[in-house]
Amino acid sequence: MPEITVTADNNEKFAAHLAVPQAAKAPGIVLIQEIFGVNDVMRDIADSYASQGYLTLCPDLFWRQQPGVQLTDQTEQGWQRAFELYQGFDEDAGARDLAAALATLRQHDGCTGKVGTVGYCLGGKLAYLMATRTDADCNIGYYGVAIEKNLGEATNITRPLMLHMAEQDQFVPPEAQAAITDALAANSAVTLHKYAGMDHAFARRGGQHYDQASADLANQRSADFFAAHLAA
Repeated sequence: MPEITVTADNNEKFAAHLAVPQAAKAPGIVLIQEIFGVNDVMRDIADSYASQGYLTLCPDLFWRQQPGVQLTDQTEQGWQRAFELYQGFDEDAGARDLAAALATLRQHDGCTGKVGTVGYCLGGKLAYLMATRTDADCNIGYYGVAIEKNLGEATNITRPLMLHMAEQDQFVPPEAQAAITDALAANSAVTLHKYAGMDHAFARRGGQHYDQASADLANQRSADFFAAHLAA
């Protein structure tokens, strides 16, 4: 699949992986990476969404630190480097980069103009920020980390947002999950799904905590959500 470039707010350019569906024109999805970069897992997810009929763009969010990061969750070295990059990540700059990617995808010749986002882990938090800071048509977050730190922005959410939450998420303690639920449950634009007994990254195929039943359920909910909100 091709790579395209996105122009950031400082006029520098960064790369984004593009997965193209069969249709000449299709709704778009901005796929937001985990802490391991735009690796095989992200490209496989992009291909999966393309096979469902979406023009899918996965931007390199670590480009300001190290362009082209492709780590794996299968080695200790991969985890160490991923956490280093996560700790050095400028979340606000990342959200602006995603807004630029959203605009780029909307203007693509193969896009209908309808664009949603979906993110995992780090990307799950950023999908929440896309709901609070951009005009994305809809947004989905899988086990987003540290959403509770930005609940003051929740009143900005007016377009559909779906969050998949792992009840035993080692990176999102019960008090954080309770704060998220309390802040968002009354918002009619927000759908919260909780997965009992699941740990972080339960939908990462091949990961330590992968659970096929829960992953399949979450992915079907996401597919139905996108179908409902990105139709032309």
